[in-house]
Amino acid sequence: HARLSGLTHVIGIFVMLEKPIDFGSIDRQPVDIAFALFAPEDAGVEHLKALALVSRTLREPALCSKLRANLDSTTLYAILTESQQQAA
Repeated sequence: HARLSGLTHVIGIFVMLEKPIDFGSIDRQPVDIAFALFAPEDAGVEHLKALALVSRTLREPALCSKLRANLDSTTLYAILTESQQQAA
């Protein structure tokens, strides 16, 4: 995650890697799903809330399996936002 000047709100980019990368994670599994989060320099709490949401969401094994099984951007967006819509 990064703070950038010129942004007016938090934005994110979902990335699925063709070839997983070994980041030396606690579970010792290579990483194939990543989410880049960008926030305005003065985002404060908004930035932290977004970071926590991404972390909680991508910790769900079933959700990650759904993401890996789909390549269509509309479907991926629906999967990523599904838990937020259910919570509302």
